[in-house]
Amino acid sequence: MPFLWDDMHEGAPAQAGAPLHDGDAGGRPANDHVRFDHAAGRPAARALLWPHRSMPPEGFAWTIGIAASLIAVPLLAFVGTMAMWGLLPFVVLAIWGLWYFLRRNYRDGTLQEELVLWSDRIELRRSDPSGRLREWHANPHWVRVEIYESGGPVENYVTLRGGGREVELGAFLSSDERKGLHEELTGRLARLPR
Repeated sequence: MPFLWDDMHEGAPAQAGAPLHDGDAGGRPANDHVRFDHAAGRPAARALLWPHRSMPPEGFAWTIGIAASLIAVPLLAFVGTMAMWGLLPFVVLAIWGLWYFLRRNYRDGTLQEELVLWSDRIELRRSDPSGRLREWHANPHWVRVEIYESGGPVENYVTLRGGGREVELGAFLSSDERKGLHEELTGRLARLPR
């Protein structure tokens, strides 16, 4: 899944995917003695989101190699003729185009969004493939997590509304992943210590 939650627990390192403790056996909040406010510097939770990459880097080399081989097979019939020189630029252009767009896809995959949650602050940092960093923050108790099942740029479009702005979250995730992110984040905001 292209997003990962880290819960911050006292006395233990952050562990990805660990459940957020809502209380102990006596019903007391588990983290009422731990400061999760922004001034303390210790977040209650952190999520890292990134686009799904279905092809590993080794697959890139195999794809280019197989495509070049398959495109070259029909060209073999024209070896030694003038027609080969007419077809060769198109073959080279097709292989270069495949290489270029796969590399661009990998570069676009460097996009990341980091969501950090404290009891008194929520921050979203988006790092674009161009290196541009965009940031947004608000008080989590005033933030509303919205999901637009239809009518948004994508199905199950998730936004955070607060601090006088509405920002998108995880638009590059799949529809089901955005729905899961909405449910997870809504629950985490509801469980934040006040």
